[in-house]
Amino acid sequence: MSAIERLMNEFSGGRRRPLRILGASGQLGYGIPTPAFNEGLRRNPDMIGCDMGSIDIGPHYLGSGTMAPTRVGAKRDLRKVLKAARQLNIPLIIGSAGSAGAAPHLQQTVDLVREIAREEDLHFRLAVIPADIPREAVKAAIRAGRVHPLDTMPDLTEEEVDATTNLVGQMGVEAFRRALEAGADVVIAGRACDTGIFAAIPIMLGFPAGIATHMAKIVECASLCCVPGGRDTILATLDDEGFDLESMAPNRAATPSSVAAHSLYEQADPYEIREPAGRIDLRNVTYTALDPRRTRVSGAVFEPAQQLTIKLEGARSVGYRALLLCGAADPRFIARHGTLLESVKAVVRDLVCEDTDEDYKLFFRVYGADGVRDWGAAPDPLPREVFILGECIAPSAQRAEEVVRTTKQYLLHHGYEGRISTAGNLAFPFTPPEVVTGSAYRFNVFHLMEVDDMVSLFPVEIEEL
Repeated sequence: MSAIERLMNEFSGGRRRPLRILGASGQLGYGIPTPAFNEGLRRNPDMIGCDMGSIDIGPHYLGSGTMAPTRVGAKRDLRKVLKAARQLNIPLIIGSAGSAGAAPHLQQTVDLVREIAREEDLHFRLAVIPADIPREAVKAAIRAGRVHPLDTMPDLTEEEVDATTNLVGQMGVEAFRRALEAGADVVIAGRACDTGIFAAIPIMLGFPAGIATHMAKIVECASLCCVPGGRDTILATLDDEGFDLESMAPNRAATPSSVAAHSLYEQADPYEIREPAGRIDLRNVTYTALDPRRTRVSGAVFEPAQQLTIKLEGARSVGYRALLLCGAADPRFIARHGTLLESVKAVVRDLVCEDTDEDYKLFFRVYGADGVRDWGAAPDPLPREVFILGECIAPSAQRAEEVVRTTKQYLLHHGYEGRISTAGNLAFPFTPPEVVTGSAYRFNVFHLMEVDDMVSLFPVEIEEL
């Protein structure tokens, strides 16, 4: 009998107890604190869930097909949760495999799971759910007016679809449910809504979808909803009226205010959570302290969508990147840095474009003045020192490196009124101060697509290990 079949049989005769859901890690691959995880296992959870991805890490990983964590780190964490789930004979569900959840990330993650199974002599039914969306399906939806931009993105064009290196859609509860209904003990999904990882089993067992999804939204980040926030394992105990939250790390407390604050995390509207199949209304949710470390949450309501949608994510190459890393402590330089940097950009352009077009982009971020955001006005008083990050995007790595090296040399010795030392304007933390980072990407697909059939977009593949 599979892990999910055993659970379904136990709950088929009526609700005799709550469901215990273990959120192992806020993002798999960066370490799972062992004491908290082991404490969670001692609570006899009914499932283990792990989110492995995010777009918070930027477009590089989706565009390049590489994992954000190291292979060593990912394998270590996968081994920990896989062995625990098999020892307890409970389902293990992992979403957004390999960071960005596209085919290369999913394949790398599944390969690691197979390796671990061989090394540990583990046997189970594995479900794999790809999240890559066929380009022709997206282009047909564009022509039908069924693709809509999110945030400040422009309308999606067929040209941009073709330019993506990887194009994925976020699957929801429905895909995880099909995998579990096929008897999977372990589910590894491509790009997925974080909530689908943790809400699929409760909804299958008949728990209210609104409460289950609200719970899932909070536990997918593990103990980040606590004070102090952290990545330690968290336990949610779910019943038909609500759920209780408790961090498995004794130094972290899930308080009403910290849990309520986390309900707003990554949400455009503080009163709702948007999912492919509908929305979760949070207007009447209550947060009640059970004791200094535990909070009970209730009141979320699920409202089915009139039109199913999935969020599309895609990234395209914009060239190659090289960086210049340096600092400055001359108050005259710092006071005039905006004008001086623009002057150096003009000098560099004249030098490297003498016999070719200007085929690159050169940017500067001055940390201490306006590196994080454009403040609109200079700091007062001025900082004693600043860190300067120069960035070049060019058609080739060689071209990017040429521009940055030339920039380094002329910024180092650029003359300006009032300069005291001609030995150099910059301080370098190490040498060489130029770094070529390789291919650069940007998000070019961040849109909603109306769909009628989830099954064909997110097929479930089963194998016995």
